[in-house]
This record gives sequence, structure tokens and C-alpha cells, in this order.
Amino acid sequence: MEINILIDKEYKNKVKSTWLKNVARQVQKAENVSEKSEMGLKITGDEEIHRLNLIYLDEDRPTDVLSFPMNEQLEAAPVFVKVPDGKLHLGDIVISYPTALKQAEEHNHPVNREIAILLIHGILHLLGYDHDIPARERKMHRREAAILKIIEEQGL
Repeated sequence: MEINILIDKEYKNKVKSTWLKNVARQVQKAENVSEKSEMGLKITGDEEIHRLNLIYLDEDRPTDVLSFPMNEQLEAAPVFVKVPDGKLHLGDIVISYPTALKQAEEHNHPVNREIAILLIHGILHLLGYDHDIPARERKMHRREAAILKIIEEQGL
């Protein structure tokens, strides 16, 4: 899986691209996602994620993670339409570092663990998981917990 990562300059020394890619690849492996897929990931601040949340979800507040899946568009595409580069474009994820840090402190665990949780959550959204009804929420939470366990066993 190709993972295009952008980290705002104020967070570059707080989280490493290689670590983020390793976490994302563990999710890819656990979910049997094609090697010919790609996604985008941005680590940003509360102001930027607030702006995106307002524009795209009409929520006037910052949040921890946003996912912008492409799979809904791909499923609706006619069969004869091929992605030019042959890759499955899963979508993009945006994570607020300050919110992740605050949540990590609230849960009394390291910020990297919180970012891993948010990244897992975001990728599962890109793959079609949701938490809009209780049954789907339980299914998504089970997958998140199982994948987080794998990542922690890998020492990431």
C-alpha cells in the first residue's frame, strides 16, 4: 500500500512518517487490503481539522480524526472505468495531533497509542466500516481492538 503522508511542520518532530506507515500497513495486512492501494494521511492541528469538519460535515468544532473515503465513488463507477494508475484509491485521513495528545492524557496512555487508535479507526472508515448503528459500531470496535492488539504485539 502506498501511503502519502503530510505532517504539519509543528508536529514533524512529534510523530514519524515511518511509524505511521508501519501502523497503516498492519491495518492493511489485517484487513487484506490490496498492495495496489493508496491512501493519504495528514497530521495537523485543531484549527485545520475544525475547518475541514465544518466544510465537509457541517460540524462547527474540532475533532480527533476525519476520514474521506473514495470507495463509495469507486463502487458507483461503471465497470469499464479503470483507475489510470491501476491503484485503488482508498481516500484520505486527517488526524489532529493536539486532540490526540489531549485524549491520550485523558486515557493515561502514550500519544502514539492514541494516534494508532485514530489511524486504525480512520482506515476502517476508508474500508467501509461505520458506527452509525449499534451492530455496525460493535463490529467496528471489535476490529479496532483486534488490530490494535496486533500492532502492540509488533512493538509499534
